[in-house]
Amino acid sequence: MSTEEAKRLSKVRNIGIAAHIDSGKTTATERVLFYTGRIKQIHEVRGKDAVGAKMDSMDLEREKGITIQSAATFCDWVKDGEKYHINLIDTPGHIDFTIEVERALRVLDGAVMILCAVSGVQSQTITVDRQMRRYNVPRITFINKMDRMGANPFKAVDQINSKLKLHAAAVQYPIGSEDNFRGLVDLITMETIYAEGESGEIITRTKEIPADIKDLAVERRTRLIETLADVDDEMAEIFLDERDPTPEELKAAVRRATLSLKFTPVFIGSALANKFVQPMLDGVCDYLPNPSEVANTALDRRQKEAPVKLIPYNSLPFVGLAFKLEESNFGQLTYIRVYQGALKKGMNIFNARNDKRVKVPRLVRMHSNEMEEIPEIGAGEICAVFGVDCASGDTFTDGSLGYSMTSMFVPEPVISLSIKPKNNKDLSNFSKAIARFQREDPTFRVHFDAESEQTIISGMGELHLEVYVERMRREYKVDCETGQPQVAYRETVTQKVEFDHILKKQTGGAGDYARVAGWMEPYTSLGENKFEEQVVGGAIDEKFLFACEKGFYAACEKGPLIGHKVLGTTMVIDDGATHMTDSSEMAFKRATQEAFRKAFAQANPVVLEPLMKTVVSAPSEFQGNVIGLLQKRNAVINDSEVGVDDFTCHATTPLNGMFGFSGTLRAATQGKGEFSMEFSHYERAPGQLQKELMAKYQKAQAERNKK
Repeated sequence: MSTEEAKRLSKVRNIGIAAHIDSGKTTATERVLFYTGRIKQIHEVRGKDAVGAKMDSMDLEREKGITIQSAATFCDWVKDGEKYHINLIDTPGHIDFTIEVERALRVLDGAVMILCAVSGVQSQTITVDRQMRRYNVPRITFINKMDRMGANPFKAVDQINSKLKLHAAAVQYPIGSEDNFRGLVDLITMETIYAEGESGEIITRTKEIPADIKDLAVERRTRLIETLADVDDEMAEIFLDERDPTPEELKAAVRRATLSLKFTPVFIGSALANKFVQPMLDGVCDYLPNPSEVANTALDRRQKEAPVKLIPYNSLPFVGLAFKLEESNFGQLTYIRVYQGALKKGMNIFNARNDKRVKVPRLVRMHSNEMEEIPEIGAGEICAVFGVDCASGDTFTDGSLGYSMTSMFVPEPVISLSIKPKNNKDLSNFSKAIARFQREDPTFRVHFDAESEQTIISGMGELHLEVYVERMRREYKVDCETGQPQVAYRETVTQKVEFDHILKKQTGGAGDYARVAGWMEPYTSLGENKFEEQVVGGAIDEKFLFACEKGFYAACEKGPLIGHKVLGTTMVIDDGATHMTDSSEMAFKRATQEAFRKAFAQANPVVLEPLMKTVVSAPSEFQGNVIGLLQKRNAVINDSEVGVDDFTCHATTPLNGMFGFSGTLRAATQGKGEFSMEFSHYERAPGQLQKELMAKYQKAQAERNKK
């Protein structure tokens, strides 16, 4: 690696900002853009200033005051005379748009986790933490909203340690809090930091620490050193020698521990009050990795998918990952993270999924919904290209390598709606919109139910689907009618049942013959199904066993009880018989499906319903109302935390009872309550609900048969 290349990479940071809803991600990003000179004026996310934040470019985002799509931008930050180039992605906080966080973290090298100084670690913080761990993303933490009543940053630090099981310690100590929050003590250099100027743009440092907090700051510095000694060998030696580390040693230890994913340094400030976002930016440069410090691997398809390390040199063959698609006025916009080699305008690249060659007509850097044309982009950077047809998660190479990168984790949808355009003349636009949304968002699924002759859309929650229906109306001028929300129930067996089934049909000429025998039983993991063959002596040919497996998984797609998918079921075939002329793959596939249906009916089958992890926050005076609302919906209250002014309740709730909950909660809390839901697991549905669902399904089947 040339010195020039190493220097370029050392000054690049690819980071994301992720947090619970309303922790101030977009507000913090807005300040980052202002202080780095990318925007000339700060706009608020909501409130009197109705313009909306720069990063919320969609009308819907500005109206609702939430982020729906992750937005990418880039900026330069000068620290100690060195210019750092930062690629930044602002992600949504709402669980319904969790795929946006997944795909951002899949391609980023580091992250800023934002916490509210009052609420601390919340439900979505735990989800974000899980996503960061899934992709091994080092993070720094920024405790925001220090100007709020009841702000306590050290409670939040303790919660990171206890709830997220991650070593954390503050690298700053606040001078004052709430209305009196006016400065910070840097615990590494033991200097005080003040923000001056109309928008807090002038940062000043002095050696004088206010006498009333000096001892507390020293105590917190000691705690920082102790926490680092637990996770870093060099700091442990200094600690055991009872020597006070120098600022440089302390900084180096924080960086090592952060990059090894054992520690997160905690910064403090208030983005809305324009206070101390700049020291957090310094922390991004000091403690988060550059692209050459992160291990990225691809699979070499030419070498039986052996893992290969990708090295971010411009001189090597190109490898990039398309992690997000967007429709724009100029056609499909594809966001690409370049892992190796350089990407140039006019270059031919190959899609590893289908080996198609495409030419890159336009290459741009994104700044929310604005763009800047560039001739080429180096390794370790993020860019967007026009006119490249692909799917989210596709790998691109220059054609000389057979590499493919693993795609991101995509959660299963939990809620469905039937949808159709009010006007038949809008069918063409309706189809275009559905096709585009599916391409852009892997958690938005669409299928046509042949039995009910309805188009069914599925997603991560009510808000998720509501946003797509609204976007269809605004962007494609298609008004839609939606049916009742459908819960994604599942079916399973609860006991072991043996089967021995023969399919025998003679129609003149070659007939159908297949015999399959074995047993069906519950599978230990409720989340999947399992097929096993234990046939000895060649009673069933290998190719027929493969057809049996296909038959089993096809039967699992639609259970006999209520027509929903089957989960948590094992089928084992240990014997069978074939006929010299009448046996075929189709016969064995059908025999397996028939055996499955028979055995399923005898194995005491039950309906499973999705249970959701639900977290409700509201002012303390409404605690009784909220608990009552949840109990009405058969919720199990797991935990509740009562703060100074508000309380948070953690519950497990059946999804079936949560439709329309947001409106009911607002009415019961004078509009001050908020909640978030995330899929937890499947559990047996109550007996009465099972009977109702089965009766409804049988009635629908009977009506269909009459027709």
